Amino acid sequence: MKKNFNLKREYLEIFAYFKNIQKYIYFIIGVFFIFALIGFFVPSPEIISKTILEYIENLLEITKDFGFWEMLGYIFLNNLKSSFFGWILGSIFGIFPIWGSLSNGYVLGFIAAGTVAKNGIPILWRLVPHGIFELPAIFISLGIGLKLGSCLFERKKKYVLFRENLIKSIKVFLLIILPLLIIAAIIESFFIFFI
Repeated sequence: MKKNFNLKREYLEIFAYFKNIQKYIYFIIGVFFIFALIGFFVPSPEIISKTILEYIENLLEITKDFGFWEMLGYIFLNNLKSSFFGWILGSIFGIFPIWGSLSNGYVLGFIAAGTVAKNGIPILWRLVPHGIFELPAIFISLGIGLKLGSCLFERKKKYVLFRENLIKSIKVFLLIILPLLIIAAIIESFFIFFI
């Protein structure tokens, strides 16, 4: 007989699942912050700097005429895309989550260094409020992606493990990551327009 949906039970199962995947999430966080520090303190090769700056200019051009709700939707969908692909493409031996953590960390460090050089360290406080929700969502999605990819290295029952982890990761995505991304998009849009 199929169990009826119970939100409390689902969250309890998710938190139990976190115990099994915490080392993957911690690994993703470690990679992110190591490369954020590299991006902040180590001068970038010209080709990388140019690529990042062109990306930022393109982003500013796309969003320059956006109102509050358009910006909110854009930020949410952009973060949703990153989280979704980090999670799903993690099934390819966990390569994409590691690359996503590495590249996002580096870009954040690079941008933070440029911003601090121009406006001083206090400007970084503007990153904190939406980062409180956005970064955990990204770390969790990349962590569950890495866990999915690791299942393929198991010698026994790897497809059973993959299936079980996929089902649990879908619940994490819907009940944890999505709400965090919505809150992050609201806060980031609010800061852009009102602070």
